[in-house]
Amino acid sequence: MIINGVTIDDTFAEAFGMRGTRVIITAQNLRWAYNAARAMTGFATSVIACGVEAGIERELTPEETPDGRPGVSILMFAMGSAVLMKQLETRMGQCVLTCPTAAAFSGINDGYEEITKINLGKNLRFFGDGFQTSKLFNGKRYWRVPVMDGEFLTEESTGMIRSVGGGNFLILAESQPQALAACEAAIDAMSKVPNVIMPFPGGVVRSGSKVGSKYKSLIASTNDAFCPTLKGITKTELSPEIESVMEIVIDGLTDPDIRIAMRAGITAVCELGAKNGIKRISAGNYGGKLGPYHFKLREIMA
Repeated sequence: MIINGVTIDDTFAEAFGMRGTRVIITAQNLRWAYNAARAMTGFATSVIACGVEAGIERELTPEETPDGRPGVSILMFAMGSAVLMKQLETRMGQCVLTCPTAAAFSGINDGYEEITKINLGKNLRFFGDGFQTSKLFNGKRYWRVPVMDGEFLTEESTGMIRSVGGGNFLILAESQPQALAACEAAIDAMSKVPNVIMPFPGGVVRSGSKVGSKYKSLIASTNDAFCPTLKGITKTELSPEIESVMEIVIDGLTDPDIRIAMRAGITAVCELGAKNGIKRISAGNYGGKLGPYHFKLREIMA
């Protein structure tokens, strides 16, 4: 398959099951909603070392938030429910409770087959040292915790669902600037798709990995087959003109969400086309051994 001169490899991205949740953060204005959200989603690019993968999903208008203030929604994903719950509680306490004017609410309440309620602000209420108060409103419990700028308002719980992590595609280009420009176009397009995040810096990862290493202590190491500087000394997947490869990784609340995001991103890359140095689109997989979700590139772009 060739689109605008860009070859779409006959391969698939291999993804795996995760647990996911959404949190809505509001504040006096968007500046402070973003401050809380960026702090809460910091150091959350990969479960390999960060525990969770997290990112800002989208900006919310006052009409879309529970308290009528501007806000943002964030998504968090982890390999297991216990890890996700611990990371959520810790990051809430350190990054949202501490942020001036910020409040936090559940972002998953219905619309999914299996929703598990997990703590959002239930334990943070103890910071109020006995001065905290609660109110039940429309079947949901909220906590008001006194703090020095007034009070911290948080919903007691949010929803957790079975999700998908590790959707991906690789952009192969003639130069580093061309690969990065294609990634930027893809991220701009994918950022408009709901229910997904691209957790790496700016949505892009240059250090794509393979399973295993010559060093026994490592579970993953550089994907040498796609490293341009190693073309002469390893079994390479790159033709002579390819000098830069970058990867976009996608986490989504559902399998279809990732497919929609991948199609949007790859379409944006192909619009730049071969005239801008983009030669191929490929994907990372481990022969089907890593996870049960297989996102076939040509099927997605058909």
